[in-house]
Amino acid sequence: MGKLQLIREKSEMRQWTRSMKKDGRRVALVPTMGYLHEGHLALVREAQARSDLVVVSIYVNPGQFAPGEDLSIYPRNLEGDLAKLEPMGVDAVFNPYDLYVRDRPVVDGGKTNEEGSEMLVSDEFGGGHETWVRVERLEKPLCGQSRPIFFRGVATIVTKLFNIIEPDVAVFGKKDYQQWRVLCRMVRDLDFEIEMVGEPIVRERDGLAMSSRNVRLTAEQRQQALSISRSLKEAEEAVKMGESDASVLSKQVRKTISEAGGDIDYVEIVEQESLKPANKLECPTVLAVAARFGSVRLIDNVEL
Repeated sequence: MGKLQLIREKSEMRQWTRSMKKDGRRVALVPTMGYLHEGHLALVREAQARSDLVVVSIYVNPGQFAPGEDLSIYPRNLEGDLAKLEPMGVDAVFNPYDLYVRDRPVVDGGKTNEEGSEMLVSDEFGGGHETWVRVERLEKPLCGQSRPIFFRGVATIVTKLFNIIEPDVAVFGKKDYQQWRVLCRMVRDLDFEIEMVGEPIVRERDGLAMSSRNVRLTAEQRQQALSISRSLKEAEEAVKMGESDASVLSKQVRKTISEAGGDIDYVEIVEQESLKPANKLECPTVLAVAARFGSVRLIDNVEL
């Protein structure tokens, strides 16, 4: 293919994909919110290995942010993102200004919308967005406890991206483990004919899971945040040594993170597909963590 194409409009994006697929070419999508790091680029490489053409979407989705969350300060650098993607041979970047129907226009992909999805719901008889996709059970545990609208926003925007881009393959990172499971269930239940690919967590050299939010950590907080990956590694080693009691493993992880100064949202061991709490490691499970260091909320996990 030729030069990377930057596409802003939904109709143009849909037309581009359909024209490319006429010749039987396979299209992969890597959905992102931008501010790309090596973890995202690893997803792109996997998408290239599984398809003929790759589309990367870059859209900070206001529908998954509640009022008071970090929508307005979420890091953005479209120019830098394009500079990383073009040498890789990515075929198209879909960077829409806004993917929601609103009673009043919003500039630059919701950048000015600090109220998150609250602003997306129209007043009575208004014309704003009012349709949401929910994966009712899988969205409730873990992150769903403290972020009750998050997965509604994620499922809705990914559905919209699937409908606009019509990919054959979609590649996601498993750092956002619950998101991965929610979206796989959504694809199954709504009969999307899309191959879902989940890729392992990519880490910094010191073990910190790569995240666009890492840039907001102070030097001290970044050192403290290493307690997350360290505690997960210790738990993984304990399992290899024969520990199978979920409460024992969770307690040690909590202790390590708390002593480092982390404000824990949750530390839970759940079954991998159902996300149901596990008391014993008698089936494939995942140890999932969410904790704040300063104002930055980080998530991480390890499959056991």
